[in-house]
Amino acid sequence: MYAKNEQIKEQYHQAVKIGLNDEQLRTNLLNAMDTLRGNRKKLIQNRYTDWNDLRNKAKELKQKNLRKLDKNLELFEQNATRNGIQVHWANDGNEANQIIYEIMLRKGIQKVLKGKSMASEEIHFNKFLESKGFQAIETDLGELILQLLGEIPVHIVVPAIHKNRYEIGELFHKKLEAQLESEPEKLNAIARKHLRKEFEGFKMGLSGVNFAIANEGAIWLIENEGNGRMSTTAPDIHVAICGIEKVVESFEDASILDSLLATSAVGAPITCYNNIITSPRKEGEKDGPIEMHIVLLDNNRSNMLKDEYYYRAMSCIRCGSCLNHCPVYDKIGGHAYLSTYPGPIGEVITPQLFGINTCSPMLDLCSLCGRCSEVCPVEIPLAELIRDLRSERVGQGRKTIVGNDGSTQNQSEIAQMKNFTSAATSPIKWRVGISLVGRLGFLGRYVAPYLPLVKHWVRYREFPTIQGGLHAKVANMQGVIYE
Repeated sequence: MYAKNEQIKEQYHQAVKIGLNDEQLRTNLLNAMDTLRGNRKKLIQNRYTDWNDLRNKAKELKQKNLRKLDKNLELFEQNATRNGIQVHWANDGNEANQIIYEIMLRKGIQKVLKGKSMASEEIHFNKFLESKGFQAIETDLGELILQLLGEIPVHIVVPAIHKNRYEIGELFHKKLEAQLESEPEKLNAIARKHLRKEFEGFKMGLSGVNFAIANEGAIWLIENEGNGRMSTTAPDIHVAICGIEKVVESFEDASILDSLLATSAVGAPITCYNNIITSPRKEGEKDGPIEMHIVLLDNNRSNMLKDEYYYRAMSCIRCGSCLNHCPVYDKIGGHAYLSTYPGPIGEVITPQLFGINTCSPMLDLCSLCGRCSEVCPVEIPLAELIRDLRSERVGQGRKTIVGNDGSTQNQSEIAQMKNFTSAATSPIKWRVGISLVGRLGFLGRYVAPYLPLVKHWVRYREFPTIQGGLHAKVANMQGVIYE
């Protein structure tokens, strides 16, 4: 197990190295994050009289809905079924994929057009369909770009934010055989022309869900491009994948969350399209699907909900604000997290969804600066949860996380931390150690690349200059190391 964990660590190191060495990526991300942060700050200052009070209300109503999620889910199924929607339950990604695949088989459909859906990314839906010889076509502009690139989303709201307009123009020129362009309007026109061909005569559309309303048996989708509305309104069959935590009791609850979502995500007061879908097409209506399905996805969410501490991560409304403010994310990009969900929220929910034994190194991609906790619209204590998940990784904490099989525990690291604890709690050992550092610390620059733990630290950082002589003696007396 230890060897496997070391292999996973190396994969993360390589991904981080790629991100750090990609200057264009870092430039694109920095420019984009600056814009998103600035837009959010300006809107909050100009539009809201008490933003923090609204956040507190959102946190409380989210936690209220999570406490009664079992009842909300049953009520949603009851009302949605009464409305003519077929509700399916999926324990994991495999079941969700199989449910949709069987619908396609029954209807003789080999191609599905998708609106933006992080849930479908979570269950690797596109890859699953491809393995069956079927096709999933992305219609969201960012997702289309990624599909042409053969990449996964780099951000949970703006999936291709790491590419600038010149790179996108070259991609469209190469993959779509379009004229080389760089103006956003012209690039949008190219994508529109390409996708309109796909929209002609398609039979099945797939979407995610932003909010599911238990009292009404309805779903609420928000988007800015109109492709999502096409994917849900034009086809004969509409399938929506909904994480169970998206179910709330009422439209009033959803409205409060919606007022925070667009502001936190992109600094806009509202999205261009708000689509509330209550049923398939009724008699006399001219559009809408003839048949509608909703797949309620668990995928270890129930296990998250059982923990009285970590369950707070299920309050996430997927705004991506924590990514936009993370000083680590904008240096390495979302792909370095090797996960569907990158950034601070990804570090919290990924180990709980997929197992901490599969992704524990991503917990190191955090400086614990606390920005994510400060900006989260539903006040999830993300930095605190990341810190505590690190304790789970080394065998401490609540030991309730999926995949906590001991493989993430480095016995050498544990032994060294015990030695450090022994030295840090002994005045004599501590003073002797500090004295030796003052006298011999300069050697660290040469041996650090070969020392356990330290070698990983200096891989991406310069070894500090440690002063000796009189300065070190004064520092030793004060218990401080000067750099």
